[in-house]
Amino acid sequence: MSKMCEICGKKPMVGSHISHAHNVTKRRFNPNLQRVHALAAGRPKKMLVCTACLKSGRVQKAP
Repeated sequence: MSKMCEICGKKPMVGSHISHAHNVTKRRFNPNLQRVHALAAGRPKKMLVCTACLKSGRVQKAP
C-alpha cells in the first residue's frame, strides 16, 4: 500500500534531520492519511485520503 492520497496525489517528501553538530541524515515527511468511506463514481469505496482533502471538502463521505 503506497502512502499516497487517492484524491490529490500527495506523497511522502524527503528532508533532512540536522543535529546540533550539523550532522545531516535523510528523513521522510509522510502525509497524514486517513482511511475513509467515500463516494467514488457514485458508489461507496474505502479510500486513503489526506486530512487536507477531508478538511477542504474535496471528499464526499458515504452515508
